Amino acid sequence: MSTAKLKRKILVIEDDPALRHTMTLVLRAKGHEPLDADDGLAGVRLAKEHRPDLIISDINMPGCDGWEVLDQLRNDTTTSATPFILMTGESDDESLRRGMESGADDYLPKPFTMETLLATVEARLRKMEAVRQQAESKLTELRSNLSLMLPHELNTPLVGILGFGEILTTCSDSLPPHELAEIGQGIIESGQRLQRLVQNFLLYSQLELLGAQVRDLHLAQGSSGARGDQTAADTASKRATHYKREDDLKLQVGEINPAMASELFGKLVEELVDNAFKFSPRGSPVTLLAGTTPAGVSLVVTDQGRGFKPEHIAQINAYAQFDRKVHEQQGSGLGLTIARRITELHGGSLKIISNGTCGTTIEVRLPTARA
Repeated sequence: MSTAKLKRKILVIEDDPALRHTMTLVLRAKGHEPLDADDGLAGVRLAKEHRPDLIISDINMPGCDGWEVLDQLRNDTTTSATPFILMTGESDDESLRRGMESGADDYLPKPFTMETLLATVEARLRKMEAVRQQAESKLTELRSNLSLMLPHELNTPLVGILGFGEILTTCSDSLPPHELAEIGQGIIESGQRLQRLVQNFLLYSQLELLGAQVRDLHLAQGSSGARGDQTAADTASKRATHYKREDDLKLQVGEINPAMASELFGKLVEELVDNAFKFSPRGSPVTLLAGTTPAGVSLVVTDQGRGFKPEHIAQINAYAQFDRKVHEQQGSGLGLTIARRITELHGGSLKIISNGTCGTTIEVRLPTARA
């Protein structure tokens, strides 16, 4: 079914009554359901109340102008991802740049014909439908992968917890204190593994939803709450301690300030370093290099473990575990996917370099936070 035949709710915010009336008539004749407001405040109220599929707003209006309307709606979670078209008689580059930086999806320079209006509306609705279908496809893929891999990943730590629990229930009277302590430690480690799996699953699901509504990712618009170099070094050291491989970690971290919330940046570093420790032998180095270049923040993690085959590098996806029959894998295979999604959603890139037999280098490039 074409987008033109779908009945979409479209809000028109325009203080010129003649133009507003003409636009609503044309949109209704095309099969859409138009709403209209004669000023910005009324437009914001209608947008929050009716949740339209598309908003078309004039810029120059008394009181609350189009810039304020756009700002208010982008800062409201219920309307932050709604496609927004600005109408203006100002067609200079500065106005265009300001609109795009504020989150506008398109421009309608005045005066425009009704054919131009409909073409712009239909183009924006088609793009919205494509994004929706892409999000549904990703969720379908996620469900499929989870149905195959998640039961095994959940079962592994649960077996440990239940096994240790059974020993405590049946043999606690005869066990010496040091064995009881070992069993308790085993329960803690199995529980931590299960907790990490659940947290990663929830984070991945959130990232996929944000991928369909990129503007919700407001975390990338400012500076991280803490210095990135401190976050990177602390996070890497904690993973080295977790694997009892403090001597294997090699840090070369310069001053960095990625355009990302410190929590997400820490998660990015955690997954990259964890993956390096998990799949490299004890006694081999895991190196973290971080610094600032003219192109932005550079983050490089290198290990000497089992490498990636070229086809596996191309296929990294949620819960994709490679050569499971050949190599025992501890983990959901979700870490690199989370790292890639965090990077991409913040305007960066992630590159995997491996010869397929020994050693892997992961290079991440991120924008630097604005001062």
